[in-house]
Amino acid sequence: MPTRYRERLAERSQGHLVVTIDRDQCLLLYPLPDWEEIERKLMRLPTLNVQARRLQRLMVGHATELELDGHGRLLLPPQLREFAGMTREAMLIGQGTRFELWDEARWNERRDEWLQDAELPAQLSAELESLSL
Repeated sequence: MPTRYRERLAERSQGHLVVTIDRDQCLLLYPLPDWEEIERKLMRLPTLNVQARRLQRLMVGHATELELDGHGRLLLPPQLREFAGMTREAMLIGQGTRFELWDEARWNERRDEWLQDAELPAQLSAELESLSL
């Protein structure tokens, strides 16, 4: 974990994080208190809804609590490393209240795909049309 985030994570979650999978074949890292809120929201979804149940199975079912060691490192379970195709080189992408952890080659490939897609004219949702950057 980069030094600039360690102090904040220590304050927010005493270095306790939860890692789970994402549909984009990366891993999501949440400070424990943030994950607990997300887990509550996920578990309130209607279980008779097939998509909601699938999301619960994937995100909650793969959720694993981790702790930063004294050097700010995390030991990822082998099955999660395998899911994300993690090799030696990784990219940690900050996303507000969570991080995405990518295999570096996969990240570069996906980023380039998204940049190419962004050049195509597309319909933006109302939320995106109202956003000013």
